[in-house]
Amino acid sequence: MSGPAQPADIYRFEPTATAAGLATKHAELEPGRETDESVTIAGRLMLRRGQGKLAFGQLQDATGRIQLFVPSDVTPYFEEFTALNLGDWIGVTGDVMTTRKGELSVKVRDWCVLAKTQRQFPEKWHGIADVDTRYRQRYLDLVVTPESARTFRMRSAMISLMRRWLEDRDFMEVETPLLQPIPGGALAKPFVTHHNALDLELYLRIAPELYLKRLVVGGFERVFEIGRVFRNEGLSPRHNPEFTMLETYAAYWDYSDQMRLTEDLTAHLATELLGTTKLAYNDRELDLTPPWRRATLTELTSTAIGQPVSIDMAIDDLRALCVTHGVDVHPHYGPGKLLLELYEKTTEHTLWGPVFVCDYPKEVSPLARDHRSQPEMTERFECIVAGRELCNGYSELVDATEQLARFRDQAAKSDYDDEAMAVDADYVRALEYGLAPTAGLGIGIDRLLMLLADVSSIRDVILFPTLRPEQNA
Repeated sequence: MSGPAQPADIYRFEPTATAAGLATKHAELEPGRETDESVTIAGRLMLRRGQGKLAFGQLQDATGRIQLFVPSDVTPYFEEFTALNLGDWIGVTGDVMTTRKGELSVKVRDWCVLAKTQRQFPEKWHGIADVDTRYRQRYLDLVVTPESARTFRMRSAMISLMRRWLEDRDFMEVETPLLQPIPGGALAKPFVTHHNALDLELYLRIAPELYLKRLVVGGFERVFEIGRVFRNEGLSPRHNPEFTMLETYAAYWDYSDQMRLTEDLTAHLATELLGTTKLAYNDRELDLTPPWRRATLTELTSTAIGQPVSIDMAIDDLRALCVTHGVDVHPHYGPGKLLLELYEKTTEHTLWGPVFVCDYPKEVSPLARDHRSQPEMTERFECIVAGRELCNGYSELVDATEQLARFRDQAAKSDYDDEAMAVDADYVRALEYGLAPTAGLGIGIDRLLMLLADVSSIRDVILFPTLRPEQNA
């Protein structure tokens, strides 16, 4: 006998069962029972131990783990099996049974090696303690850290649920360019690249917003996109240079409608994925049951600092307040920017939420529509959950002349603000053809998953986060 089949000889393997499927099917099988059900399974060998002429293994596939029962008088190449490395991929055929202790098992009567590991797996590995190794070697992390694998399965399920939920409400999924000649749709620094054939400088998109609103102009009244966006900013537990956004736009809506969409969609996802809208995040209760609180930015900031504050205050008084509360004040900051900086410094991180922070200054909201009753403010909201921004939305600015003026105001800031928007003349032209009253929304997929999966770092919900180069790789 030459030994079991080796990887070089095997190009294809066809399992007939999974660990989870067998566990469900045979949940009531009594201890010490054998069946005549023959199955073929495949996966990694994660545990192995020998007892004389009997060996046990634990095989892990994409659905879970199942025990292998390996008697020397039934299993061919018994000695070779007991010499397998932990982490080796194997294919197994045998009969379903339970041991005397009631452990569901497959009695192995044929097996082969599908892939050999060339790096040693520890005897008992319950996750990777070093977080840097987890992020750099996600392929290993997914094998040995069950919590990590569960998080990314939840991510896939969450995005699938989002799509179905939006489609059920007549939203159409679309795709817009990742490479854009003019970066727009957000206040952020872009990544720059160059197209050789066109000899053209292009930018990785910081948001799909302006293209999605062009589609509303074109008659697609409800659209959404789930996709990557790129912002040339620092790394933190909440920031990765590339991340995933859901953006939705609906004609005939205002920002109140998008708030309702946000809370209803989030509650639906929590219910489907966790079975409840009441969960714990960082060991603190978080209730996502709609409706969520709504409060204005000025109201919340006034409460946080213990005195009234508004966009109408004398600018010197606003500057003094900012200095008192440790806000860096730059000469070009107007009242709206000062108010936002004061809010972000003193208030945002204290909001457990969920709370819709409503009505932002026009100065810091160049794409949002003027507030219908508050001069110098816009109908914009951010949802804050657990002290951090989850989403941003607003009634969209539909007036082409006003939009051009705001673009020009942004462009004038480019000498000292590398996040300022440029003038997008084609977008203004699109508005000149008419944009119906419209509201838009952007939700950070990664931050939403952080809440539902109860993790504190965005790197735990991105399969391959951006990292510094590995030393001595």
